Amino acid sequence: MSDAANAGPVPLRMSHVGFFVTDLPAMEAFYTSALGFTVTDRGEARGAPLVFMSWDPVEHHQVVLVGGRPAGAFVQINQISFRVESLEELQRFWRGIKDDARVTNMYGTNHGNAWSLYVFDPEGNRIEVFCDSLWYISQPCVKDLDLSLPAAQIRAESEAFCKESAGFMPIGEHQRDVAARIAAHTRELAAKKS
Repeated sequence: MSDAANAGPVPLRMSHVGFFVTDLPAMEAFYTSALGFTVTDRGEARGAPLVFMSWDPVEHHQVVLVGGRPAGAFVQINQISFRVESLEELQRFWRGIKDDARVTNMYGTNHGNAWSLYVFDPEGNRIEVFCDSLWYISQPCVKDLDLSLPAAQIRAESEAFCKESAGFMPIGEHQRDVAARIAAHTRELAAKKS
Protein backbone atom coordinates (compact mmCIF):
# COMPACT_ATOMS: atom_id res chain seq x y z
CA MET A 1 0.00 0.00 0.00
CA SER A 2 1.09 3.54 -0.65
CA ASP A 3 1.86 5.96 2.16
CA ALA A 4 -1.19 8.04 1.10
CA ALA A 5 -3.48 5.04 1.57
CA ASN A 6 -2.11 4.56 5.07
CA ALA A 7 -2.36 8.28 5.92
CA GLY A 8 -6.12 8.32 6.54
CA PRO A 9 -7.81 7.71 9.85
CA VAL A 10 -8.31 4.18 11.10
CA PRO A 11 -12.06 3.39 11.27
CA LEU A 12 -13.24 2.71 14.82
CA ARG A 13 -16.25 0.70 16.01
CA MET A 14 -17.69 0.57 19.49
CA SER A 15 -16.43 -2.50 21.30
CA HIS A 16 -16.79 -2.13 25.05
CA VAL A 17 -17.08 0.25 27.95
CA GLY A 18 -15.33 0.17 31.29
CA PHE A 19 -16.20 2.17 34.34
CA PHE A 20 -15.34 2.45 37.99
CA VAL A 21 -17.93 1.16 40.47
CA THR A 22 -18.36 1.47 44.21
CA ASP A 23 -20.14 -1.82 45.02
CA LEU A 24 -18.67 -4.38 42.62
CA PRO A 25 -20.79 -7.39 43.74
CA ALA A 26 -24.06 -5.41 43.45
CA MET A 27 -23.10 -4.05 40.03
CA GLU A 28 -22.04 -7.49 38.80
CA ALA A 29 -25.36 -8.92 39.99
CA PHE A 30 -27.27 -6.16 38.18
CA TYR A 31 -25.46 -6.52 34.86
CA THR A 32 -25.62 -10.32 34.90
CA SER A 33 -29.20 -10.75 36.10
CA ALA A 34 -31.09 -7.63 35.01
CA LEU A 35 -29.21 -7.10 31.72
CA GLY A 36 -28.29 -10.73 31.08
CA PHE A 37 -24.53 -10.37 30.56
CA THR A 38 -22.24 -13.36 31.16
CA VAL A 39 -19.04 -13.00 33.15
CA THR A 40 -16.18 -13.89 30.80
CA ASP A 41 -13.27 -13.17 33.13
CA ARG A 42 -12.36 -11.59 36.42
CA GLY A 43 -9.15 -10.59 38.10
CA GLU A 44 -7.14 -7.70 39.45
CA ALA A 45 -5.08 -5.03 37.74
CA ARG A 46 -3.17 -2.17 39.34
CA GLY A 47 -4.69 -3.10 42.68
CA ALA A 48 -8.32 -2.94 41.52
CA PRO A 49 -10.70 -5.88 41.08
CA LEU A 50 -12.19 -6.26 37.57
CA VAL A 51 -15.15 -8.19 36.21
CA PHE A 52 -15.45 -8.63 32.43
CA MET A 53 -18.76 -9.53 30.80
CA SER A 54 -20.26 -9.94 27.36
CA TRP A 55 -23.24 -11.03 25.29
CA ASP A 56 -21.07 -11.61 22.21
CA PRO A 57 -18.63 -14.53 22.05
CA VAL A 58 -16.47 -12.58 19.60
CA GLU A 59 -16.07 -9.75 22.13
CA HIS A 60 -14.12 -10.86 25.20
CA HIS A 61 -15.98 -8.13 27.04
CA GLN A 62 -18.53 -5.49 26.19
CA VAL A 63 -18.56 -4.20 29.77
CA VAL A 64 -15.80 -4.22 32.36
CA LEU A 65 -16.55 -3.18 35.93
CA VAL A 66 -13.58 -1.83 37.90
CA GLY A 67 -13.96 -1.72 41.67
CA GLY A 68 -12.66 1.08 43.85
CA ARG A 69 -14.71 4.13 42.95
CA PRO A 70 -15.26 6.19 46.11
CA ALA A 71 -18.88 6.36 47.28
CA GLY A 72 -20.53 9.56 46.11
CA ALA A 73 -18.04 10.14 43.28
CA PHE A 74 -19.43 11.91 40.24
CA VAL A 75 -20.69 9.58 37.47
CA GLN A 76 -18.56 10.35 34.43
CA ILE A 77 -20.41 8.34 31.76
CA ASN A 78 -23.23 9.87 29.73
CA GLN A 79 -24.61 6.48 28.75
CA ILE A 80 -23.77 2.98 27.69
CA SER A 81 -25.71 1.90 24.60
CA PHE A 82 -26.60 -1.62 23.59
CA ARG A 83 -28.26 -2.53 20.28
CA VAL A 84 -30.97 -5.17 19.89
CA GLU A 85 -32.21 -6.47 16.55
CA SER A 86 -35.87 -5.44 16.57
CA LEU A 87 -38.64 -3.50 18.26
CA GLU A 88 -40.04 -6.80 19.49
CA GLU A 89 -36.70 -7.63 21.15
CA LEU A 90 -36.67 -4.16 22.75
CA GLN A 91 -40.17 -4.77 24.10
CA ARG A 92 -39.15 -8.20 25.37
CA PHE A 93 -36.18 -6.62 27.15
CA TRP A 94 -38.48 -3.94 28.64
CA ARG A 95 -40.92 -6.59 29.90
CA GLY A 96 -38.04 -8.49 31.51
CA ILE A 97 -36.60 -5.49 33.37
CA LYS A 98 -39.53 -3.14 34.06
CA ASP A 99 -40.29 -4.61 37.50
CA ASP A 100 -36.67 -4.89 38.67
CA ALA A 101 -36.40 -2.75 41.82
CA ARG A 102 -32.72 -2.01 41.09
CA VAL A 103 -33.65 -0.12 37.92
CA THR A 104 -34.47 3.55 38.33
CA ASN A 105 -35.61 6.38 36.06
CA MET A 106 -36.80 4.07 33.27
CA TYR A 107 -38.24 5.76 30.18
CA GLY A 108 -38.84 4.99 26.52
CA THR A 109 -37.89 7.39 23.76
CA ASN A 110 -38.73 7.51 20.08
CA HIS A 111 -35.79 9.14 18.30
CA GLY A 112 -37.38 8.66 14.88
CA ASN A 113 -34.34 6.78 13.62
CA ALA A 114 -34.41 4.46 16.66
CA TRP A 115 -36.58 3.31 19.54
CA SER A 116 -34.83 3.39 22.90
CA LEU A 117 -35.33 2.33 26.49
CA TYR A 118 -33.27 4.18 29.07
CA VAL A 119 -32.62 2.88 32.57
CA PHE A 120 -30.17 3.73 35.32
CA ASP A 121 -28.14 1.07 37.08
CA PRO A 122 -27.77 0.98 40.89
CA GLU A 123 -24.88 3.50 40.82
CA GLY A 124 -26.53 6.00 38.49
CA ASN A 125 -25.00 5.05 35.14
CA ARG A 126 -27.47 5.56 32.29
CA ILE A 127 -27.98 2.58 29.99
CA GLU A 128 -29.68 2.75 26.61
CA VAL A 129 -31.04 -0.36 24.92
CA PHE A 130 -32.21 0.44 21.41
CA CYS A 131 -33.07 -0.79 17.94
CA ASP A 132 -33.02 1.08 14.67
CA SER A 133 -36.17 2.09 12.83
CA LEU A 134 -36.56 2.12 9.05
CA TRP A 135 -36.38 5.92 8.81
CA TYR A 136 -34.07 8.81 9.37
CA ILE A 137 -35.11 12.25 10.62
CA SER A 138 -32.96 15.17 11.74
CA GLN A 139 -31.45 14.63 15.17
CA PRO A 140 -31.77 15.10 18.03
CA CYS A 141 -35.36 13.97 18.36
CA VAL A 142 -36.83 13.03 21.72
CA LYS A 143 -40.43 11.83 21.77
CA ASP A 144 -42.03 9.72 24.50
CA LEU A 145 -42.36 6.02 23.68
CA ASP A 146 -44.82 3.63 25.31
CA LEU A 147 -43.31 0.17 24.91
CA SER A 148 -46.50 -1.47 26.19
CA LEU A 149 -48.24 -0.69 22.88
CA PRO A 150 -48.31 -3.34 20.13
CA ALA A 151 -45.21 -3.21 17.93
CA ALA A 152 -47.30 -2.68 14.79
CA GLN A 153 -48.94 0.38 16.36
CA ILE A 154 -45.57 1.81 17.43
CA ARG A 155 -44.22 1.33 13.90
CA ALA A 156 -47.28 2.92 12.25
CA GLU A 157 -47.30 5.92 14.59
CA SER A 158 -43.53 6.33 14.23
CA GLU A 159 -43.67 6.23 10.46
CA ALA A 160 -46.44 8.86 10.38
CA PHE A 161 -44.49 11.05 12.80
CA CYS A 162 -41.23 10.65 10.85
CA LYS A 163 -42.85 11.45 7.49
CA GLU A 164 -43.87 14.84 8.93
CA SER A 165 -40.46 15.54 10.50
CA ALA A 166 -37.49 17.48 9.15
CA GLY A 167 -34.95 15.48 7.21
CA PHE A 168 -37.19 12.45 6.65
CA MET A 169 -35.78 9.73 4.40
CA PRO A 170 -35.53 5.93 4.38
CA ILE A 171 -32.62 4.81 6.57
CA GLY A 172 -30.80 3.19 3.64
CA GLU A 173 -30.70 6.50 1.79
CA HIS A 174 -29.33 8.25 4.87
CA GLN A 175 -26.70 5.54 5.39
CA ARG A 176 -25.51 5.94 1.78
CA ASP A 177 -25.23 9.69 2.37
CA VAL A 178 -23.23 9.16 5.57
CA ALA A 179 -20.98 6.61 3.84
CA ALA A 180 -20.22 9.20 1.14
CA ARG A 181 -19.48 11.85 3.77
CA ILE A 182 -17.18 9.46 5.67
CA ALA A 183 -15.33 8.58 2.45
CA ALA A 184 -14.93 12.28 1.55
CA HIS A 185 -13.73 13.13 5.06
CA THR A 186 -11.28 10.22 5.01
CA ARG A 187 -9.87 11.39 1.66
CA GLU A 188 -9.59 14.94 3.02
CA LEU A 189 -7.70 13.77 6.11
CA ALA A 190 -5.41 11.59 4.00
CA ALA A 191 -4.72 14.49 1.63
CA LYS A 192 -3.76 16.75 4.54
CA LYS A 193 -1.20 14.19 5.71
CA SER A 194 0.27 13.75 2.23
